[in-house]
Amino acid sequence: MGCDELGRLAIVHGANNAPVTAFHGPAAREHRTGRGLQPPVAVGGRSMTSAGTATTGGTLLSVRHLTVEYATVRGSARAVDDVSLEVNRSEIVGIAGESGCGKTTLASAILRLTRPPGRVTAGTIRLFPRRGAPVELLGAEGEELRSVRWRHMAYVPQGSMNSLNPVMRVGEQFEDAITHHDGQTAQKLGERIAYLLDLVGLGAHVARMYPHELSGGMRQRAIIAMAIALDPDLVIADEPTTALDVNVQRVIIQTLRDLRDRLGMSLVVVTHDMAVHAQLADRVAVMYAGKIVEDAEVRAIFHHPRHPYVRRLIGAIPRVGGGRFRLDGIDGAAPSPLAWPAGCRFRARCAEALPECSTVMPELVVRGAPDGEQLTRSMVACHLHPAEAIDTDVSGLEVAAQSRKEDR
Repeated sequence: MGCDELGRLAIVHGANNAPVTAFHGPAAREHRTGRGLQPPVAVGGRSMTSAGTATTGGTLLSVRHLTVEYATVRGSARAVDDVSLEVNRSEIVGIAGESGCGKTTLASAILRLTRPPGRVTAGTIRLFPRRGAPVELLGAEGEELRSVRWRHMAYVPQGSMNSLNPVMRVGEQFEDAITHHDGQTAQKLGERIAYLLDLVGLGAHVARMYPHELSGGMRQRAIIAMAIALDPDLVIADEPTTALDVNVQRVIIQTLRDLRDRLGMSLVVVTHDMAVHAQLADRVAVMYAGKIVEDAEVRAIFHHPRHPYVRRLIGAIPRVGGGRFRLDGIDGAAPSPLAWPAGCRFRARCAEALPECSTVMPELVVRGAPDGEQLTRSMVACHLHPAEAIDTDVSGLEVAAQSRKEDR
């Protein structure tokens, strides 16, 4: 284990004691050439694939005022409450927060995988694919929804062993997915599968193996290769490094980052592991009690967290090196989704709570930095920080882009 450039987050080191590099912006990353794939080239400040398609700039996914509820014997539990989020093209967005905050429920709703007793009760989810017209995902049904899945939007589920059919060879499962969404000849299928496995660092022989013959890291990479089989615009990965040792976690993180750089796809990574966000994400949205409480560039989240909950969350991460200090947990427990309290949902655990925190729900808006501080603007839901007098119906990416432009 080692310490990254933030000086306060423990991160993984490789087998040769080489640290995983964190915070690579799209323009700074190296683009390695893969077999049959040309590296992106810069055109007018945007990255372009070999097909000439722009891979950065513009909104890919827009989630507005999304609410997801679960019916229980004690009433309706609102697991995701009025959440708005945007994902830009070629961006990696991390969704962080403690267990039960609504991360996986949000991802499932975006993927249209919410099942009873869960249901989406409000909001819109719009996808703007590179190929084809925009799609309102909550209104899509039947063939329209089928045409979006895998081709424009794919999923890397938590627990690769439970996601692969144990009685089918890995290659057969690739064939099943590809032929159902994009019919290809047997010869082309074989070549495509070998290419996909090569992209994630696996040999073509893996296609002839059964899931139980693979290690945990190999299974996870096979799942990732299956998710990118049809070159989707968006991949949502739910806890992609859970239950893997640190060296394998490093491989998975580098694989995801490299695929984003080479293929120009966007990633939404759902995990409670803040080290994964530090190494992988461009922007992080932190959830608490069914809401996003802070949405900012990854550097701002770790260097200058604004929301009291996020500050406590970052402060609880062990440091490697430096002086000894006591790690402080967060007193109390999150409120129940069966009856969210009025006002700020973190106020009962917050030492900085103001009188209005008990009655007025803070909105997630752009908040200015305190006097004398030069910070990247963040979207924060907290009364401690006054809202700026600018358009607040804007994604975190646009806020970050505006700040970078002003810095220049």
